[in-house]
Amino acid sequence: MTRLLANKSLMVALMAGVFVVLTSALYVSGPQPYHSPDEKVMLKKMMNNQLPLGSNAMFTGSGKCGGCHGPDQLLNANLTSEGVDVNPTDAWRGSMMANSAKDPFWRAKVSHEVAVNPDHQEGLEDKCTSCHAPLGRFNAHYLGYSHYAMDSLEIDSLALDGVSCGACHQQRPDETLGKLFSGNMNYSPDTIWGPYISEEQDIPIFTSAMADFIGYMPLGTHKMAQSEMCASCHTLITQSVDLEGEFTGTDFVEQATYHEWLNSAFNDGLAAQECQGCHFPRLPEDEEIVIASGYSFLPGRSPFGQHWMVGGNSFMLRLMKNNIDLLGLTATEEHFQVSLDRTLDLLQTQTATVELTELDVDGDTARYRVRITNLAGHKFPSGYPARRAYVELTMSDGSGNILWQSGGLQANYEVNGQDPDWEPHYRSITAEDQVQIYELVLGDVNSNVTTVLERAFVPLKDNRLAPLGFSTGHFAYDTTAVVGDALTDPDFNHIGGIEGSGTDDIIYNIPVSGWNGDVTVTARLMYQSAPPKWNEEMFAVSTPEIDLFESLYLEEGADPVEIDAAEVSSYLVSVPRHLAPGWQCFTDVNGRVQFWSDEVVDQVTVYSSGGQRISVLPLASRNGFIDLPAASGVYLLEVRTRAGSHIEKVLRR
Repeated sequence: MTRLLANKSLMVALMAGVFVVLTSALYVSGPQPYHSPDEKVMLKKMMNNQLPLGSNAMFTGSGKCGGCHGPDQLLNANLTSEGVDVNPTDAWRGSMMANSAKDPFWRAKVSHEVAVNPDHQEGLEDKCTSCHAPLGRFNAHYLGYSHYAMDSLEIDSLALDGVSCGACHQQRPDETLGKLFSGNMNYSPDTIWGPYISEEQDIPIFTSAMADFIGYMPLGTHKMAQSEMCASCHTLITQSVDLEGEFTGTDFVEQATYHEWLNSAFNDGLAAQECQGCHFPRLPEDEEIVIASGYSFLPGRSPFGQHWMVGGNSFMLRLMKNNIDLLGLTATEEHFQVSLDRTLDLLQTQTATVELTELDVDGDTARYRVRITNLAGHKFPSGYPARRAYVELTMSDGSGNILWQSGGLQANYEVNGQDPDWEPHYRSITAEDQVQIYELVLGDVNSNVTTVLERAFVPLKDNRLAPLGFSTGHFAYDTTAVVGDALTDPDFNHIGGIEGSGTDDIIYNIPVSGWNGDVTVTARLMYQSAPPKWNEEMFAVSTPEIDLFESLYLEEGADPVEIDAAEVSSYLVSVPRHLAPGWQCFTDVNGRVQFWSDEVVDQVTVYSSGGQRISVLPLASRNGFIDLPAASGVYLLEVRTRAGSHIEKVLRR
């Protein structure tokens, strides 16, 4: 056993030495690649499918952290009272955060931005890696280098580890936390912060293991469970350039999820909840979890935040799950499937709701109200501006045939009827080629639509659903503004004239002249994290990264996710514009309709104004009386004679 341990220690030392040599080589010649293409291929193969165990000047690989905070073979740590494994390493491993540096969409977009403005390559790559590969980028700056390159990332195992343990737990919980944005972070090279602070004097904080074996002093801070921890990367403000690549001297808010949370009832109000409340869901407080394996005497910790890091990008999780070897990912299919299931659950149970209300049938038009309510603690969609949600409303007959539809999806995953540039925000929709799309649309210096992030100069539209409590008078509104027709829509983020509802009402006016019979109307809120329209500009450029992502994208298909749906069914009767000849009627103050007809009336069916059948009256007479319901309002009478039938609209006062 002693010899085995000695051999193992020698192997670890040799591997660590190789790692130090390789990572040190990254900075010998600055941002330029040091190794040959063949060497880089070999090094990537060595790093694939395993979490990194090495360290650089500031950070340590997640594989070493997983030694204590991963699966416990002795089944003492990271388990609930029912034996459920909640270890942080496996929970994180299949998330978008863990795979942020290998995300093929991100890599393609960085390549696209560089291809458009090649003179800005150093600055673009350094900025993009600050959030997607922080363990490489901030280590390079710590060593004195001015920027970090994508070529360096390729053979930097810690950088390829994405947003791993140190990216969050080594942020200093000082006065800068929550005030630094756009990938600017303040890291410590020798301290790890967690959420637990021992208040009982007889329970010492056990620090020797991490300090002695890993080289970090573990400390506790309440800020680890607060939204400020997320601010640095989840508000991104870019410096705009014109079409020639010259800086305009203006800034553009590309994404502001943290500020959206600030401008919500989740920050301050009855719904108050930190970002971690949804994205790191806590176990019940009576569940005390031993958080490190190998030390049986450690006390349990509570509350325990599960490291799900769940978001809304189910498309990319599915794509990566299906291309693990090609993309050199360390997570297994099982890791990705667990994250994918959690993502879909978050999207479909905690994101938004749909309510559908049947209003009335007036003349030849049926009206319905769709109310979308945002449940998230930020705008929906939030984050990267490619993301969009749209409402699909469909009226079908009793056989399932579509009679009318707004927002139908085409075979190419695009929304039917959307305008070539961008679809405006609607308060009411009257035609099938009108569709409510919730999105941020970027405009360049000429106010033309662009998806080149550096060229984003002005928002042309931002009608993304506001969170509960969102206010145009909030101090953070300048970074979370509503733009376009939604700003003047009295039903957007307002109910009864009161701001902050987190809702949007859309009135659908469906032409139904001549339609009689059973109908079903369905409203669905759909979500796409990478819609085809966003990618068109990027796919027009060819680089290895763009070409790879395009092939994977086309193979995977940009299927939307249904967030929520609602449905109503009724018997629809429409009122013709001209009444049938030979028919007269009069409604008295008691709600009784007296009628005269040239033809024998066989039957009169009474409907509400919304098309609900109330009563059927057999008559067999040319004149008579029809009693209306006691409630005042508009009613529809379907009058049947041997010559046919027609609809009469009457009013009971």
